[in-house]
Formats: sequence, structure tokens, C-alpha cells
Amino acid sequence: MLLDGLKIVSFCHYLQGPAAMQYLSDMGADVIKIEPAKGAFERHWSGADGVKAGGVSAMFLCANRNARSLALDLKKPEAREVVFRLLESSHVLAENFRPGTLDRLGLGYEAVRARKPDIIYASATGFGATGPYADRPGQDLLIQAMSGLAAATGNRESGPLPAGCAAADQHGAALFALGIAGAYARWLRSGEGTRVEGTLLGAGVDLQAESLAYYYASGLDRDVLRHNPNAGSWFHDAPYGIYRIADGHIVISMNELQKLEAALECPELGAFAGRNAYHERDAISAVIAGAIGQRRFADLAAAFDAAGIWYGRVEDYDDLLDNPQLQHNGTFRDVAVNGETIKLLSHPMRYDGKTPDACGFALSPGADTRDVLEKAGFGAAEIRALLDAKVAFAAE
Repeated sequence: MLLDGLKIVSFCHYLQGPAAMQYLSDMGADVIKIEPAKGAFERHWSGADGVKAGGVSAMFLCANRNARSLALDLKKPEAREVVFRLLESSHVLAENFRPGTLDRLGLGYEAVRARKPDIIYASATGFGATGPYADRPGQDLLIQAMSGLAAATGNRESGPLPAGCAAADQHGAALFALGIAGAYARWLRSGEGTRVEGTLLGAGVDLQAESLAYYYASGLDRDVLRHNPNAGSWFHDAPYGIYRIADGHIVISMNELQKLEAALECPELGAFAGRNAYHERDAISAVIAGAIGQRRFADLAAAFDAAGIWYGRVEDYDDLLDNPQLQHNGTFRDVAVNGETIKLLSHPMRYDGKTPDACGFALSPGADTRDVLEKAGFGAAEIRALLDAKVAFAAE
């Protein structure tokens, strides 16, 4: 795979860090996940009332594919030396603790760089290592609120609304992986290490690059965010938006009103000919909503296809499994976990026409402790001593 040879010692937990490691491990990177004897946070917490598959947290399964688990008690100085020995043959230390956590354990940037000058030291935090918010908890919903995303997602009737997923976490993970991959490219070229830093707040803002460019260039103020509930965004012309129909909802994207008028046989839309479809978007959306509210998707689809209208059905999670394009792309995969089956996402990219197919999990903390230590050059007696002293822990 693309990143075969890249070795990462990961101190990542929750979602942003592990998801970044999963993107990289899918591409061939060897990720060693350092976690405590009882396991990282995501082994013990899961949404949807603590849902599990085969006794394993669904949160763990969503973002820890292909990572190997080494369980250590980092409060013991012997564990720090284990980490340094691992780093001798690795390229990256990745972590998403709060700022200062690894420094207190003797594994901060300066301490690691002193032992390994060419290290790629990658940190993902909520807000940054310094600054007025550095010590605040970085969590996705907090970031959606603080980044303006919730305000821009809501509308006049609802007020601010969060996205229906951990958008900042997942985008933060992609950016974190991108930064590490770029630093590795530099290492391959020059042998130099890099200090890589990403933040959830930065990721939440970066998600909105297009929207923010329009907002600050326009000179508008926050009142523009209070748009009609049908509008798909505050900055698009009508008819762009989501509309209720007789058997669900439909989205109508960027389209000429004249074409939409003909497709819907709706002369009321003709009244807006020559007028500004952005300034009149609320009125236009109201006319469209009235014209299609009692019509079914199949009828609208036939008319829209004939007229070349850009549109789509609003699908929910059950619909995704029947989506023929997602089936063709192999977006989902069934994964066996301790005798049960869970449906998980595949890697989102293809390389030379193929999606990475490696799919293994360290189903318990320390599942790979012995193997990782052996491959790092620890002898059998050393490993036994580390286990007996409860510096390291191995799954049965």
C-alpha cells in the first residue's frame, strides 16, 4: 500500500486521533496504539445507549481498524523507556491528549526530539497547545457551537442546529492524517522531522471555507443566517434547498427557475423572471414548496429527469444500504466481531482502482503487547519482567 513502511506510535483516544490513525493504517502504515491496562476511552463508551458488537464498543470499532494495541502504565518510568525504544524504529509519535499531558509523563516534544531528532511529533488538540482556550475540553458539539457551524446550519424557525454527526472530529481526523502524511513525505525527501499540530476548532472552521469566504466578502451580518427553513444554505439562490413532498423530502439543487417552472408546470414561478433569485429566495422557496407538497417522488423524478433538473431524494441511514451506487462502490463492509457481525464503513478512497481491504482489530487492550515488544527487540526475559512489574500488560 501507499504508506507501507511508515511506523507510528499512537497515543490517540476518543475519535479525532484514532480516526486519523485509521486513515493512515488503511493506507499501510503500522500503527501501535498505546493504551492503559483497562483500555482507551473509546473501549468503554459508545453512543446509542452504549451499543456494542460482540461485546466491543461500536465507538472503538468505528475508528481503530488495523491498529495494534500495546498496554502500558505510563506513570511508571520503565514505560517511558519502552516508548523510547519503540520510537527508535518509528517515524511518528501521534497524540491527542490535552496540552501538557505527555510533557508531564516525560514524553513531550522536546524530550522526544532530544532522543530522536528526526521525529515527526504530531499533536491534535481542541484549541491549540497555547492560547486562552488551550485548557478547555475539545469536544465536537462544543466546536460546532464555537466555530459558527451550528448557527449556519440552523434556520429562522429552528435556531442553531448541530450537524447530525461528529463533523468536526471527522474532518479534524482527515486533516491530522493529511499533516502526518505530508510530514512523512518531507522525511522521505530530507530525513527531517516535523512538529505537526492540528485543532478541532480549526477543523470546524475549515469545514466552512466556502461559506466564510462569501460571508466576509459580502459585508453582510448575522441576520443573513436566519433564512427560510426550505433553504439549503444562507448563501445560495433559490430554489436550492430541501422540500417536503407527499412521500418524504426532496432536495433541489442549483437550477434555472425557468426550467423548474416548466418541469413543475408552475406559472407562479414566472412572476420571478428577471428578479434576483437570492434576494427573493424565501418567496420563491414558498412557491416551490406549495407546488410540490402533494406530489410523489417518482412523479417529480420523471419530470425533473426530462427537464435536466438537479435533484435528489433525502435518504436516511436505512436507505443507504439499498443505494445502488454505494453498493457498487463497496462503501460498507460486514465485519465479524467475537461471533457477531457489525456493518462498518470501508476506507473512503480507492488506489489503482481498489479499496484497501485490511480489516483487523485489537479487540482487547494489550492484544499485541508481546508481539510489538518482540519486534522492537525486547527479549523474552525483558518482556516477562515488564509484565510482572505491571509496566506492560498483555491480553490473555
